[in-house]
Amino acid sequence: MSWWKFLTNDNQLNDLIEVSKTKPVLIYKHSTRCSTSLMAKRIIESEYEGEITNQLNIYYLDLIAYRSVSNAIELRFGVEHESPQILLIKDGKCVFHASHEDCSLEKIKSFI
Repeated sequence: MSWWKFLTNDNQLNDLIEVSKTKPVLIYKHSTRCSTSLMAKRIIESEYEGEITNQLNIYYLDLIAYRSVSNAIELRFGVEHESPQILLIKDGKCVFHASHEDCSLEKIKSFI
């Protein structure tokens, strides 16, 4: 999908935090080796439409290729690593996170 913003290095976290001060940011942590991650990604892609496209930036992290970024996210936001996992960042803080079958944009709408 063309709307994914790819998270590939630790330095992007600072930019992402700044962006979250004006528009919420969702980080989706994906394992390319996991069928549960594939299902979660499909759910997110199917839900990303309509009004939410203007309300949210979504960053995609391939945590197999960029595990150090996943580790930095865990340290920065104090959320233990899981896969698949979503974190909603607003005003520089993680205001919601979920993993596995709870990875859904529907679940974050009330936090946006």
